Amino acid sequence: MVSTTLRRIMSPCWKPSVEGENSSRGGVGNGRVDGLLWYQDSGEHVAGEFSMAVIQANNLLEDHSQLESGPISSFKSGPHGTFVGIYDGHGGPETARFINKHLFSHIKKFTTENHGMSADVINKAFLATEEDFLNLVREQFETKPQIASVGSCCLVGIICSGLLYIANAGDSRVVLGRLEKAFKEVKAVQLSSEHNASFESVREELRSFHPDDPQIVVLRHNVWRVKGIIQISRSIGDAYLKKPEFNREPLLPKFRVPNSFEKPILQAEPAISVQKLRPEDQFLIFASDGLWEHLSNQEAVNIVNTCPRNGIARRLIKAALREAAKKREMRYSDLKKIDRGVRRHFHDDITVIVLFLDFHLISNGSSCRPLVSIRGGAGVSGNSKY
Repeated sequence: MVSTTLRRIMSPCWKPSVEGENSSRGGVGNGRVDGLLWYQDSGEHVAGEFSMAVIQANNLLEDHSQLESGPISSFKSGPHGTFVGIYDGHGGPETARFINKHLFSHIKKFTTENHGMSADVINKAFLATEEDFLNLVREQFETKPQIASVGSCCLVGIICSGLLYIANAGDSRVVLGRLEKAFKEVKAVQLSSEHNASFESVREELRSFHPDDPQIVVLRHNVWRVKGIIQISRSIGDAYLKKPEFNREPLLPKFRVPNSFEKPILQAEPAISVQKLRPEDQFLIFASDGLWEHLSNQEAVNIVNTCPRNGIARRLIKAALREAAKKREMRYSDLKKIDRGVRRHFHDDITVIVLFLDFHLISNGSSCRPLVSIRGGAGVSGNSKY
């Protein structure tokens, strides 16, 4: 007898195919488009295989993402690896789109200068991307002031020379599926921590950075927000909370902070971890917070571990959408009929990138795999089977 909980977790695997699996509408370069869904069901990266998918909920897709596999420096002879980026925008798509265009270039530049990958390389790349975007805001502020209120979370994973680098600013998340041989189970291991004011540790960090500001975090309608405005404490962009020069007209009053400030309210510096990959490390699930609102870490890992690899990112999105429909006491078939914009009331934009890990390739540092450069989400529009 299969339990109700297990049936719910496993249900995406029981059908022989995923909805929209044979769709070829809007084949846009790398990946396919089916209405509000973009997907690349499978491919190879330096350290294994991958699957990607994006579902749109906002009027304009605010999630952007990329996967790069090959040289990580400016030289083809330099270190090879896999780069994953999840950029969950807010207030508009401009910052996420900007990061998608520029961050990896900075990674390659600083890796070249450093003669190798390091946490410092990643930190410098984040801050350089931030500075470039703030300069763009300065150029456009008088004619397009709303660009000062646009920002993005930024989650990056890099596999290089047998090491896994995770860098995060915001509330996207990466989860590792690790084989526990003693129990013959694949367990979920969360590798990133969210910079969201809903966590006490984040509120304490903000108070320590701003000891003279009793209003640095405010509880409104049972939600903790930084300055009563935004939930995340780290991001790229959000210039109006970084530089006082943008805390003025012509920016709309709702984005202006009542009191002047000297040091940035939000940070762009990521939290970075580095670890050696192990033979028991099976796969990585990178996703924007839209996925994790509806699936637990272990539920997501169970789906990836028990379902076919091909199309697994789409399967995760479908599982999340089923949960979103269930929470609103509606049928999944009815949710699929709702168009972008209105759909945001039911779920967020969701981006998922699954990296399967081949320890033989990782340990040998193979550079013979095909070069990959793919951007997620291009061309989504219209109604979707999802």
